[in-house]
Amino acid sequence: MIVGDVEHYLTEAEAWRAAEAFRLAVNTPKPTQEVLFGALVDRYIREKLPKRYSTASKYRSWLVHHVKPKWAHVPIKKVKPLLVEEWLTELDLAPKSKGHVRSIMHILFNWAMKWELIDMDKMNPMNLVRVEGSSKRLKEPRTLTMREFLLLLEHLQEPIRTMCVVAACLGLRASELVGLQWGDFDWQSLQVHIQRGVVIGRVDEVKTTNSNRRLPVHPELAQLLLEYKSKTAPNAKETDWLFPSPYRTGGPRWPWTVQRDYLVPAGIRAGLGRIGWHTFRHSYSTLLRALQVDLKVHQELLRHADIRTTMNIYTQAVPDALREANSRVVQMVLPKRKIG
Repeated sequence: MIVGDVEHYLTEAEAWRAAEAFRLAVNTPKPTQEVLFGALVDRYIREKLPKRYSTASKYRSWLVHHVKPKWAHVPIKKVKPLLVEEWLTELDLAPKSKGHVRSIMHILFNWAMKWELIDMDKMNPMNLVRVEGSSKRLKEPRTLTMREFLLLLEHLQEPIRTMCVVAACLGLRASELVGLQWGDFDWQSLQVHIQRGVVIGRVDEVKTTNSNRRLPVHPELAQLLLEYKSKTAPNAKETDWLFPSPYRTGGPRWPWTVQRDYLVPAGIRAGLGRIGWHTFRHSYSTLLRALQVDLKVHQELLRHADIRTTMNIYTQAVPDALREANSRVVQMVLPKRKIG
């Protein structure tokens, strides 16, 4: 098996360290052998990264840019919880990102136990590592009222305008929006099957198993899309993209390029600030809440596996609802005033 060449490994010691991950895959380490954490990382990257491209890319990024530079030459048994916690505290990352790095370290230790590189009868040491603020948002997600959304549309042209309408009407993720094909729509039953996502130009599965669902399509939205099709792609095949790339023949648009070049400038021109694709998903959820939609229906429309995600992250109380609720409480609490 070829590990690499002299351009990648300048010394014999570096070559042996690179080969260690391969040796682990075919030989059980001796009880006295100290396996380096870098070998664990290399074997995980080679054998156990998630199949979904976008997830694998994120994991690989955390490992290559943060975990390996710090722990590659440290024996697994000497990677202690307190040391990891102190290291995470010093990392120049947002709290949520530090939480992701801690999570990937937890996964690595789970595999270290499965591969019998450390004792299996012990608790995962990363259970003791705490990252302060990792579950808190640095700022509240932006949502749009209907007036603001319509104002934004005035500053957009086709096909970006239709992309935004579809995103707002269905609450789709950006990867799912650009992953739509004409064959996903059932015009008779007025449904759309969300079954793929496109991330960094690569077609992949949707984010979670629960995301692969059929959603209702309102008749007026269906009419809008059929008119859009007749103007832009009257002879489109079922496998053709709703929003094809203007630069790559046969490929879908890149949502982050659209956001940078069109959404953000339009939001600024409209006086709404920076608008992103996820703004529409958050706004969709908040409107469902304002309409007092049943929580289970709310969850199903957003295709969340856990209803807590729907309520705690994606939904904000609208100002009028806050005022009405506060008014009800005040009317009950304040003493009745005598008139005259």
